[in-house]
Amino acid sequence: MIRRLLALIALALTVLPAPSLAAEKLTVMLEWFVNPDHAPMVIAKERGLFEEAGLEVELLPPADPSAVPRLVSARQADVGVHYQPNLYLDHAAGLPLVRFGTLVETPLNTVTVLADGPIKALADLKGKKVGLSVSGFEDAMLKRMLAGDGLTMDDIELVNVNFALTASLIGGQVDATLGGFRNFELTQIRLEGAKGISFFPEEHGVPVYDELIFVAHKDLARDTAGDDRLRRFLTAVEEAAVFLTNHPDDAWQLFIKAYPDLDDELNRQAFIDTLPRFAKRPAALDRGRYERFGAFMAESGLVDSAPKVEDLAVELQWN
Repeated sequence: MIRRLLALIALALTVLPAPSLAAEKLTVMLEWFVNPDHAPMVIAKERGLFEEAGLEVELLPPADPSAVPRLVSARQADVGVHYQPNLYLDHAAGLPLVRFGTLVETPLNTVTVLADGPIKALADLKGKKVGLSVSGFEDAMLKRMLAGDGLTMDDIELVNVNFALTASLIGGQVDATLGGFRNFELTQIRLEGAKGISFFPEEHGVPVYDELIFVAHKDLARDTAGDDRLRRFLTAVEEAAVFLTNHPDDAWQLFIKAYPDLDDELNRQAFIDTLPRFAKRPAALDRGRYERFGAFMAESGLVDSAPKVEDLAVELQWN
């Protein structure tokens, strides 16, 4: 009787669900409101990839986009979505941030003009007005682009149009815009009934860079032995990026299921245009790219000297 009772208890234990470990939280501060640039993270959430990695990931749009690096530096968020050019400025300012992954691995920035306007080449910007939203890196970018066509910044007039890039261009307030993203602005112009053309910085003297990267406090990013949440995060993001490449239609449906207010023509086209730009190996670090861009930032006077790559970027190691 005792043996039979013990056997029944053992059988019952085999069919009871195993206790599950609580998912570890990871907060990700976005650089802007949710949009197709963030698709790998959205797909990772929707497909349960973060959950499989033992993570509870929260995507947080910032109240103030400029505050993201400070919040991550203060450990008020675990991960920040950031811009590679801005990381050099943050490093120079003493913020303890490092890049540990890549989200969008090509530049998105542009100089954009109307196709039926007088600007057919960058040299045609002489004496023209160029609208921009944020000064700093974009000024340096434009300076390098103009130099290739024999112009200087004194040859153009910069006009701060806040974030009304498309409206100011179509409305004739400016002859060109600086800083519009190529996966959005050209579609916005088309939806307004016009046609635009863009000049790409990497084709006019500016070193190629990663537009969007993942950053974290340097102590978190370098403690993968004690805290491997970042490593598991990138594993899920990589799987989602590959899924996006292989199944773009299914991925779009998952994206708008999560954010139905983004189901419109602008975001649908932006989703398509961004697909080839997502990093398929988000953890991989291109040291040469970071060295060349650091030299550009120093040559442009934005930082005193180019930092060592290892001082502002890490490549997480897998066991």
